[in-house]
Amino acid sequence: MSQSVDRAAVILDACARGPLRLSDLSRLLDVHRSTALRLLQTMERHRLVRRLDDSTWAIGFGLIGMALESLDRMDLRTAARPRLERLAREVGHTAHLAELVGNDIVYVDKVEGHGAVRMASRIGAPVQVHTAAVAKTILAGLAPERRDAILAATRFERFTASTITSPSDFAVELARVRRQGYAVDDGEFESVLACIAVPVRDHTGSVHAGVSITALCALEPLERLKRHLPLLWQLATEISQHLGWDGTAGVRRHAV
Repeated sequence: MSQSVDRAAVILDACARGPLRLSDLSRLLDVHRSTALRLLQTMERHRLVRRLDDSTWAIGFGLIGMALESLDRMDLRTAARPRLERLAREVGHTAHLAELVGNDIVYVDKVEGHGAVRMASRIGAPVQVHTAAVAKTILAGLAPERRDAILAATRFERFTASTITSPSDFAVELARVRRQGYAVDDGEFESVLACIAVPVRDHTGSVHAGVSITALCALEPLERLKRHLPLLWQLATEISQHLGWDGTAGVRRHAV
């Protein structure tokens, strides 16, 4: 039993760094492919790992969900929660917090606005990487090799007429995010929604999280939603400072 637990721990640690093929994992464990496959299939049943479309193996959403259950005791969500509540109260729209978990960007907190409409986003669920503003703002701040690993597994599926479906066009979009210091979702996943997002930095200045405001376009279209950017930047700065960021990495803020 202890040997199986050891092997499962090795698999989880390896897959947390990025998806791996069965052959890679069998070599890492120094076992036959069939032995590695049986272990992976057992872990898959418990949603600890998942098989991707390209037959590689990645961290499972069950494991991510278990980790998220303990987020209330972690600095990021603890720092963000009261500020998200304040943000949602002041702007009247839904506020989201998302974090990079392995090679997935996942919603880790959400506060609804005071309107009657409720957003379908769910805490613990991965975001659509190529449409969500909060994903763009995180991706734009990552080291190129980390960003490329995430985008390599991204299917640029079209959801609306505004969806970016070309990796090259998406690269241009991320360059724009880096220049202006914020990201947008202009009806790219749901045509009725607009969203703005900015990055959250840790004590090293690295970007692993982001905060966003999402609104119905009928209530506040994107160009009008941008008026809340100063408040959103202030909130992200407060969270980043709580995490130990001293401001030396800098956040570029351009006029909107």
